[in-house]
Amino acid sequence: MKTEQKQHFSNLIKQKAKKLGFLSCGISKAEFLEEEAPRLEEWLQKGMHGEMKYMENHFDKRLDPTKLVEGSKSVVSLLYNYYPKHTQREETYKISKYAYGKDYHFVIKDLLKKMMKELQVEIGEFGGRVFVDSAPVLDKAWAKRSGLGWIGKHSNLLTKQVGSFYFIAEMIIDIELAYDTPVTDHCGSCTKCIDACPTEAIVEPYVVDGSKCISYFTIELKDELPSHLSNNFEDWAFGCDICQDVCPWNKFSKSHNQPLFDPDKRLLNNSKEDWQEITKEVFNEIFKKSAVKRTKFEGLKRNISFLK
Repeated sequence: MKTEQKQHFSNLIKQKAKKLGFLSCGISKAEFLEEEAPRLEEWLQKGMHGEMKYMENHFDKRLDPTKLVEGSKSVVSLLYNYYPKHTQREETYKISKYAYGKDYHFVIKDLLKKMMKELQVEIGEFGGRVFVDSAPVLDKAWAKRSGLGWIGKHSNLLTKQVGSFYFIAEMIIDIELAYDTPVTDHCGSCTKCIDACPTEAIVEPYVVDGSKCISYFTIELKDELPSHLSNNFEDWAFGCDICQDVCPWNKFSKSHNQPLFDPDKRLLNNSKEDWQEITKEVFNEIFKKSAVKRTKFEGLKRNISFLK
């Protein structure tokens, strides 16, 4: 394929992403992630994934998209804003901002399918798959490669003038495109995220021990919560935003304009007493089609009891 055509197709993809409401779009070549391979291997060997045994599966596919999607040539990375217009009241049990509204898996996958369909009309038939945190794809590594940001010391992707409150999604497709280049790291000497983590999960800059993270405890861990940390959760009942909330780059965060991510008013207004007395019926109303359903009613009740 000629350089002009690759550039033309890349421009079409980026225009389409913008039209569908994505914050930004970057493209990188589908190939083995050589730099990330030893890091992932060491992270797993040290048991930093805790009970998330699924992280051990499909090691080769995590590092090589051509093994995940046959014939793939390009990884199209996309960012979608979820920063809310309004946050929960002070002094209550907290839910991570990404889970305020409808489960992002459904919302973004629908947009990606629409995007793929429309592009196939404009570009012509091509093969590929779309992903939203639902397969062995190292989304942050691909977003970094495609110039959408850099990996911060808290291991989240960061973008100048935007911050980090966004979802990362991918289209892995079998067309050669014009590829973007990575941006430089802008964390500098800042250690706010490391200093603020109450469970000391950021064990060194750029390395997070997942098995020490509040998000892991409140969502992934199905066993009893560790009693010695009962005073360290800072009222987080589902997920945790501490390392993002303290990050100076997130002062640039602007609220999303996706109505499906707007929360039930009770989520914003409930007091601690309201959460302690929540019934299964009310839980199902507030978190209808929400990512909070992952922990189920019993899981949320367990987390709240642990925080009392």
